[in-house]
Amino acid sequence: MKIFGVTGWKNAGKTGLMERLVAEFTARGLKVSTIKHAHHSTDVDQPGRDSYRHREAGAREVFLSSKHRWALMGELRDADEPSLPELLARLSPCDLVLIEGFKREPHPKIECVRAENNHPLIAAGDATIKALASDHAIADARVPVIDLDDTEALADFIAKQVGFAAATVTETLPAPLKNDCFALPVGVTWTPVDTALQHLRDNLTPVCDSEKLPLWQAAGRILTNAISANRASPPANNSAVDGYGFAGSCLPDVGVAVLPLVDGRAAAGGPHIDPVPHGYAIRILTGALTPPGVDTVIMEEDVQVTGADIRFQGKIKPGANVRLKGEDIQEGADALPEGTRLDARALALLTSLGVSDVTVRIPLRVGVLSTGDELAKPGETIDPARTYDANRPMLLDLIRSWGHVPVDLGHAPDDRDRLREILDQSAKATDVILTSGGASQGDEDHMSALLSDSGAMQLWRIAMKPGRPLALGLWNNTPVFGLPGNPVAAFVTAVMFAHPACAQLAGGPWKTPQSYQLPAGFTKKKKPGRREFQRARMTEAGQVELFANEGSGRISGLTWADGLVDIAEDTTEITPGDMVRFIPWGSFGA
Repeated sequence: MKIFGVTGWKNAGKTGLMERLVAEFTARGLKVSTIKHAHHSTDVDQPGRDSYRHREAGAREVFLSSKHRWALMGELRDADEPSLPELLARLSPCDLVLIEGFKREPHPKIECVRAENNHPLIAAGDATIKALASDHAIADARVPVIDLDDTEALADFIAKQVGFAAATVTETLPAPLKNDCFALPVGVTWTPVDTALQHLRDNLTPVCDSEKLPLWQAAGRILTNAISANRASPPANNSAVDGYGFAGSCLPDVGVAVLPLVDGRAAAGGPHIDPVPHGYAIRILTGALTPPGVDTVIMEEDVQVTGADIRFQGKIKPGANVRLKGEDIQEGADALPEGTRLDARALALLTSLGVSDVTVRIPLRVGVLSTGDELAKPGETIDPARTYDANRPMLLDLIRSWGHVPVDLGHAPDDRDRLREILDQSAKATDVILTSGGASQGDEDHMSALLSDSGAMQLWRIAMKPGRPLALGLWNNTPVFGLPGNPVAAFVTAVMFAHPACAQLAGGPWKTPQSYQLPAGFTKKKKPGRREFQRARMTEAGQVELFANEGSGRISGLTWADGLVDIAEDTTEITPGDMVRFIPWGSFGA
């Protein structure tokens, strides 16, 4: 585990540089952790929080956990502040630990310098300072001076200092997507939904690198290769019930069977090694290997035990209640295909087969960026000309539910230069970018304009309602899905297009939503030529009803509905009782 520090005086740019370095090294395929020495007046807990109350009550340590992250807080009380080596020892193994602060510790560091503070640490003779990250020229520096804003150069310097080989820092990633991967055939203007989906399916390939992990640490990851069974499942014949085992061929054709018991028993993890003679029985428990001479087990409820014998009446089929070796999976047989996400069921299967390590994809990082001057956070304003940004939390949670890593890229104003900067930074920190707004061709649609300028943009006009405009392109080889700004349209296009596309980019299979044919409980007329996805839900009678208003500005319809009704392009009228295609939210991973 390599360590390197970023230090400097207050307001020198340390935290901003740390943030950029973490994103840069992560984009290069490294596992990065950080340690920050907080200011003396800073506490890691706040009065009023539950954790604060636990500590005040006397808890020595408080372990906070949620679906987002966990944090362990230790109460120092009369103890000394932990040393940096003690803190490092608490971290899980990783490639690089970046340390902010701790300027008096002996590890190598870059000092952040702005014109107003004039590099006082290295000026004082601090030999641990290996370079200066400065916003101005320094003529008398005894170490390299690197532009404070040149993240790539600073990262290269650190990589060389800690001894990363070039192949370690810049790992070989899957083949990049082609610039024309989103290009539709010449002359195509309005694209049917199925044509657009097939085009994505045919042209997108995995963009995530792979790594080998212990199976127990691979939950939620995607297999890069098929897994074969290391051993059979079950690995040997064993009993499916608690009872008594014997050779099925020793039973009489009619009447009461009386079998003497051998000494001992067979239990799971405690096998009976000696053979059971023909015509004898042995006590056997669920999961126990069947001893030699045993091929049939009778349940204990069906047996009368009298002294050293068992008695039962009725014919029992030879082989009853015995699970045979390999009856689930034979040794060497395919267990799971490439692209399988390791959920609870897959983990159970591989564990049962003795698989200890797997090669899996590094999780897909999907960034979400909202655009537009009209957007505001709730609580910022009540100006009716401003719109609260509903898309960003909606899309971030969708990404999380799809099993990817959501990255909040914030909000970009209607400023082309600023948007370009944000896209440059975002392409380094993510594998895919979802934007909302600016995907059409209006005066303020800067997203589509920038993607066009990059030479790798396609504006798809999808023959669907809602969500016609869909801007697709590559920014520094990072795929960008420009979704509509309307929240309902953004949601529908995200689940229809981004969901299966991200699954394939992550190395998994293409996601085709499962649907059901159900009777309509509504009347509807529409023009032919466009496919419609209407918010809908099931009634107690098993019919499907539509949200009262089709307007895509009615966000409440998303929470009212259970899913979407998919109405084909050539359908012009639906009457009650007609069978319609209903897609529940769960089929979209939503």
